[in-house]
Amino acid sequence: MADILGLSTPWVTFAREIDAIFSEDPEVTVVYQNDNKEIKIYVDNYAKADAIAAIIPQEKTFGNVTVKVIVIPSNEDLVNRITLFRNAFAGNPILNRIETVTPAPNGPVNYVIFNREILSFFNDDLSDYYGAESTLAEDIARDVFDIGNDAICFCTEVDFSKDE
Repeated sequence: MADILGLSTPWVTFAREIDAIFSEDPEVTVVYQNDNKEIKIYVDNYAKADAIAAIIPQEKTFGNVTVKVIVIPSNEDLVNRITLFRNAFAGNPILNRIETVTPAPNGPVNYVIFNREILSFFNDDLSDYYGAESTLAEDIARDVFDIGNDAICFCTEVDFSKDE
């Protein structure tokens, strides 16, 4: 009995608390990694993953130890996640289409394909006569949208028929 006695560190207790509160939920799996002080919460429901990420801190500090909390939605919910892009760009003429390729080595990959046009906006660029920055929608999308680890790629429509 004396071999198993001891006090848990506060960060281990915190990880166990998160595990306990979700232990009955079949859509949630909590994994604590002591080596890098990370709590990974795997969630099989994108809406639930989004909600959990909003109410649990991304990190918590205990003295000189900081534990990171990472909520990871399952790949199965990528179809639902790509729906957000479909809805966000509905009726926007900059979007050409959205395609999902399956099977890919690590699950489905979603492509948000923009039309082949240059977007220009004023950006105090002294190297441009108009002070503008000109770029593709795919480049802006990579800067603007938070896709995390989702298999969502941004690209531009191509027309190979013009190649000779």
